[in-house]
Amino acid sequence: MDRAGILQPLYIRVHPEDNVAIIVNEGGLQPGTTFGCGLVLVDAVPEAHKVALTSINLGDPIIRYGSVIGYAEVPIPMGSWVHEGVMRLPEPPDLNCLPISTAVPEPLPPLTGYTFEGFVNEDGSVGTKNILGISTTVQCVSSTVDYAVKRIKAELLPRYPHVDDVIAINHSYGCGVAIDAPGAEIPIRTLRNISLNPNLGGAPLVVSLGCEKLELSRLMPNGTFPMLAPKSYVVRLQDEEHQGFESMVAAIMQMAEGRLAVLNDRRRVTRPAADLVVGLQCGGSDAFSGVTANPALGYAADLLVRAGATVMFSEVTEVRDAINLLTARAADATVAEQLIHEMDWYDKYLSKGGMDRSANPTPGNKKGGLTNIVEKALGSAAKAGTSALAGVFGPGERVTKKGLIFAATPASDFVCGTLQLAAGMNMHVFTTGRGTPYGLAMVPVIKVATRTPLAKKWPDLIDVDAGVIATGDATIQEVGEHIFKFILDAASGRKATWTDRWGLHNEFVLFNPSPIT
Repeated sequence: MDRAGILQPLYIRVHPEDNVAIIVNEGGLQPGTTFGCGLVLVDAVPEAHKVALTSINLGDPIIRYGSVIGYAEVPIPMGSWVHEGVMRLPEPPDLNCLPISTAVPEPLPPLTGYTFEGFVNEDGSVGTKNILGISTTVQCVSSTVDYAVKRIKAELLPRYPHVDDVIAINHSYGCGVAIDAPGAEIPIRTLRNISLNPNLGGAPLVVSLGCEKLELSRLMPNGTFPMLAPKSYVVRLQDEEHQGFESMVAAIMQMAEGRLAVLNDRRRVTRPAADLVVGLQCGGSDAFSGVTANPALGYAADLLVRAGATVMFSEVTEVRDAINLLTARAADATVAEQLIHEMDWYDKYLSKGGMDRSANPTPGNKKGGLTNIVEKALGSAAKAGTSALAGVFGPGERVTKKGLIFAATPASDFVCGTLQLAAGMNMHVFTTGRGTPYGLAMVPVIKVATRTPLAKKWPDLIDVDAGVIATGDATIQEVGEHIFKFILDAASGRKATWTDRWGLHNEFVLFNPSPIT
């Protein structure tokens, strides 16, 4: 800053080998702008976009994060704007030639004494909210359940003040689908595991129609969850006992009241931070994501791992081009091979649709300076911090390990969030550069801005401003510690996130790779 408080021309170079850097100044910079190092812009370069630090010849690599993000399609003079039109996408890392556990980091000293206040479930999991959830087996019953939930909130919930909320777990699955096709197990186990999320008390309530393909025996197979048998409640709308709509609603409300009485007796108790299951995600990303919010979140992730918690990162296509960095960090060869399997499965899934990972970046990502999926993936992987990768789980599977975990999901915000809930997430941290009001009803969602201008523009949507890292007003470590403490406070109910204050809660969106009939 100068004496008037105006930010002088500033760029960020992440790695000494980088031949491009991103512009920090809000609104971008004009041709002729001179940096303190002597670099002069020959083009106007928008905020967060790349400037060439050296002259780059035709065919030469363009390097950011110390990695090749593309190759020059034309000669690029020093001081030029480096954008999608002047570079081509490199090939992804070959899944058959990856480093396997060659750089497994040593565990950092454990953190002790960090706690939060949560709700303990019989299966040992711990909730950060105390919610009544009503699962559905098919979309046909959604409107009926929504109607019942409105009645429950208005007529019953006020009598049970220790219950935080009532939510319907609605979705578009359940019938008109190839229920036995390859891939159909993904949405089914997703719905099963969402109903068992720690924030719902670990015991499901289910409303079904009666003629759908997703029968209750598929959703909750006998013997799969024996501890739930005495607490499993089901209303089947086509049963003879239900004479008309009001009868159906009354049955749902009666079922709900029995569960509300149980939930209302629960109280928060002090639990170690090791009981946290924190899902990490980014959406509306920009070129600052990989230098501010995601590295700070990665630092917080390392603190959580040191405290014994479970930390999940996801989004296959936003990991694929950084896969070589992650297989090297895998705790052992088995974990590395599991990660490679998830990448390979998704490569084939995209190929069947005539697509590849290049379809990922959105127009907003590109306006925010992310030229291609390689650059996006390298910045996204920063959320994973520096800990060893302890485990890999498939889409919709419940995570059963501590430490840093890859929980495979598509990169879609809503699908990823839904699958992380199924994995057992009880806290969520979401980084964004372009901005989004995304939220989930089932868990607190902490929103972290990559840029201070976004945090100032949306002060009642953004919980943490990581843009102060770019301007030098705070370090990655300082913001990471702030996020870590925010997680403990939000998990304890001591601090409300903006999404919870406003009640901004997106719908569940299942990942269904199998055919619809």
